[in-house]
Parts: sequence; structure tokens; C-alpha cells
Amino acid sequence: MELSVVVPTLNGREELAGCLDALAEQVPDAETIVVNGPSADGTTGMVRDRPDVDVLVEIADRSVTVARNAGLDRSTGDVVALVSHTLSVEDGWAAAVRAGIKENAAVTGPTHEQLTAGMTTESKESRRIAGREVTYFNAGNVAFRREALAELDGFDEYLQIGSSRDVAHRLAKRGHTVAWDSGMCVSREFEADGGIRERDWHWKYRSLAYRMFKNYGLRPTVVQRLVSHAGGDAVDALKGVAQGNTAPSRWFSTGRDVVRGAGTGSKDGVIAWYRGTENPNGRSVRANRAIAVYDWR
Repeated sequence: MELSVVVPTLNGREELAGCLDALAEQVPDAETIVVNGPSADGTTGMVRDRPDVDVLVEIADRSVTVARNAGLDRSTGDVVALVSHTLSVEDGWAAAVRAGIKENAAVTGPTHEQLTAGMTTESKESRRIAGREVTYFNAGNVAFRREALAELDGFDEYLQIGSSRDVAHRLAKRGHTVAWDSGMCVSREFEADGGIRERDWHWKYRSLAYRMFKNYGLRPTVVQRLVSHAGGDAVDALKGVAQGNTAPSRWFSTGRDVVRGAGTGSKDGVIAWYRGTENPNGRSVRANRAIAVYDWR
């Protein structure tokens, strides 16, 4: 097995250094490819000074989906792993990749997160949708057979978020399996609060609607799933208003973002489904992702 490891990064110089240190220790024979978005923290210089990085790809996009495809473009291994720059592979990671990829199109594993209250981890997540068993994967800790990614034409760059979920649906559609191996561990350490991000409601529902309609078409269950998600989020947000944690105007603004996002995503997803294009914005659509490439192979 020849392994390529793609590490997308954006303004994460210190975390990236830890990630690369772990890869050099655990999988020294792997082809390591760093895809750097428009970072402004000295990432380029740090990576260029490291002897354990084989390729550095500079891109202008801030999208992690574009970064993944740009890394796939430069990889040569028959197995390609994606590792987040915020994560460090642990002992046994490489062995788990080798074992899981033998009979599966992809293999993934948990993230260990060190919080002030202790250690947390994850478990396998799968759902049955339209008669298909869909196994989701950890987008920052997954390895694929190259031929499976070639069939899918990589990641759909329409999606600013949720592109990994889209890949999971498309793998299931083609009958490919995704293995879960608890030995394929990566770790991440947080500060006390772990960092809280504002949720982008527009893109959450635009992504959800797009990938559901694109992959499953005009099914009542697709509409039901969208309504169920929106209803649950609306109730949770309304509780925040009742408790005084959220202003009513913010609740209405969020609702507007959800409706607009779901509407746009539904339209675009139905068009893609009608045209029979599983990945209308895949790797093959463009060849100008990289603005600079440093290849030391």
C-alpha cells in the first residue's frame, strides 16, 4: 500500500506543525501533501523548511473542499488520507488504515479531544436513507482507495460545508462501504472552552437541501427530513428566546437564513439530480486551484 496524506490548512501554523510532527513519527514513509489556503501566519515558510513534507500546494480559496481536491490532484498513492491540520495521528493509526482499506472503499476513526473535564471521543455514525446504509466519516481523519475517489470525481466544490457528508451519500449509492476502526485515532487539544463558533444557518440548510435533492431526487422523505431538521432547530432557538438568551429579532433573522438557504439548495440540488450529475462541481471541472506548487519529490 502506497499512502498519500493530504493536510488542508488555513492560518493554523502551530497546530499544523504538531500534525506534521505526528505524521513524520507514525507514517514516515507516507507522501505528505500540505494544501495551504491564503494564510497570513507564516505557514508557507514553516512548511518549506520541513524535510518531511513532499508537496506544498498554495491556493487562493478559503474553502476546505477546494483544498481537499487540490491535494487529491497532487497525490500519487493508491490510498489517500485526509487529516485536519488541527489533529495529530496516534500510535496504531497507520496499521488501522491498512487493515480497514483492504476490503472497504474508505476507513475512518475517532477523534480524542482533551477538554478540561476529561477526554471525549466519537463513535460510528450511520443511517439508512432511501434503502441505502450511509456511513458518515470523520472528514479530518479518513482514508480512501484512490479508485473510489476517482469514481466520485472528488468532493463537490459547490458545498462550503457538508462536502464530506455528500461523499458519504455518493459512496453508499455506488455500493461502497466505509469502515469504522477505533484504532484509527487522532487527537486534538482544546483550550478551556474549546472555542465556540457562530453557526452559518444559511449554508447549513443550503448544503443539506442540495445534497439530499441531488442524491435522492424529489422524494417525500427528502422534504420530510428538511422540515424535521428545520423544525427541531426552530424549537431549540425559540427556547433560547424564552429563556432570554436570544433576541426575538435574531430568531426571525435565523429563520430567514434557513428558508433562503433551503430554497437555494433545493433548487440547485433538483437541477443537478434532473441532469443526472452526481458531482457537477468536482475535481475534473477545473484545473486552476493551485496558484503555486512546491514539489520536492
